[in-house]
Amino acid sequence: MKITTARKITDSLHLNLFEIGYTNTRDEESLWTIASRASQPKCMTGRYDPPDAVVIVPFHKKLEKLVIIKEFRVPLGGLQYGFPAGLVDPGETTDQAVKRELKEETGLDLLTILKTSPPVYSSSGMTDESVSMVYVECNGTPCADANEASELIETIFVTPDEAGILCVSTEIKVDAKTWLVMNAFSENKTI
Repeated sequence: MKITTARKITDSLHLNLFEIGYTNTRDEESLWTIASRASQPKCMTGRYDPPDAVVIVPFHKKLEKLVIIKEFRVPLGGLQYGFPAGLVDPGETTDQAVKRELKEETGLDLLTILKTSPPVYSSSGMTDESVSMVYVECNGTPCADANEASELIETIFVTPDEAGILCVSTEIKVDAKTWLVMNAFSENKTI
């Protein structure tokens, strides 16, 4: 299989649709529509690093609890449980984005970055967007003062048992990455 063409379909600021032409396994020309945050899709440029965004897995050191957020998400038309996250701004390092996004979305202070994943992909059938999962220790008191007008965020602290309860609830919406981490936290009692 080989990527042959990319045609931009939309012209938005942070996310666009592209029609990707490719040769399939039967040597036939096929089309696939994807979303990309880049000006050209990564399948055309071959540039897969740095990540587009960070997903922060915060552990509150003083409270000894996992920090999650409950945030209004437009595509879901309601609240979703997830982790603080955000785009890496131009000229910004992943570590700088982590510190900024954690503070903006939760009001909490970054203490230590414990582990950073390479760029990973959560929905590669739809988008080339990549994130780095960044595990951190933090402290402080939650505050929503730095939330943007487009953000409605509540910060929540959970124990391993509370994470386990959230993981089996059919009454709430949970981000896939968050579910995986909360499930592991529930079973292993540590991040």
